[in-house]
Amino acid sequence: MPKKMNAPEEDETLNFYTKDQLIHFLKCLEQEYNFKIYSFFRLLAFSGIRKREALALALTWNDVNFKEKEIRVNKALARGENNRLYVKTTKTKASVRTIQMDEKTMEILLEWRAKQKIDYFKLGFNTLQPQQLLFSNANNELLQPTKTRKWILQIQKKYNLELITTQGLRHTHCSLFFEAGATIKEVQERLVHSDIQTTMNIYAHVTEKAKEEAIQRFSDYMNF
Repeated sequence: MPKKMNAPEEDETLNFYTKDQLIHFLKCLEQEYNFKIYSFFRLLAFSGIRKREALALALTWNDVNFKEKEIRVNKALARGENNRLYVKTTKTKASVRTIQMDEKTMEILLEWRAKQKIDYFKLGFNTLQPQQLLFSNANNELLQPTKTRKWILQIQKKYNLELITTQGLRHTHCSLFFEAGATIKEVQERLVHSDIQTTMNIYAHVTEKAKEEAIQRFSDYMNF
């Protein structure tokens, strides 16, 4: 594992995991036997949902289309009077979108939906309601965004992982999307970066890495 970053927030272009780091991170989460947290971070890493969209906290099961493997993003968390959380509709066209998902992540979400039904029934809640949240607290209400920060730090410290933020999982998605062969336009359309520079910085980092790997492959091939 690379050397830990002391303050990942200071350089957003480095605030993401490599493919191997992400796989290791998710495997560590699986070992914790908390399927809600595992499902939550898997969704973040494989969807690229942004922080101001509440990192999937405002999503309901009505936003998930298992048949078409799609997730509809049209709302986010906001803070109102007395700093209370509420769900607001995303009004800008750039933010309202449908995200195509991979089959494995959708299977994990489907499994979490079944587990959620059982877990929350024990707490006295019916999660089959139309506007049931994908991820809620013990009172089946909106999760505080700070809670997810505690989750990720707990895992990172326990397993001595690279320190990135929850927002860093969005950047992880961006980086790996580039590595998988996506174009700048495809990444922009999927992540809807408000700042084009963020996209370009990550693209430059991935491109430089690809150049270094290409040189090494050439050297290994020549062996002379």
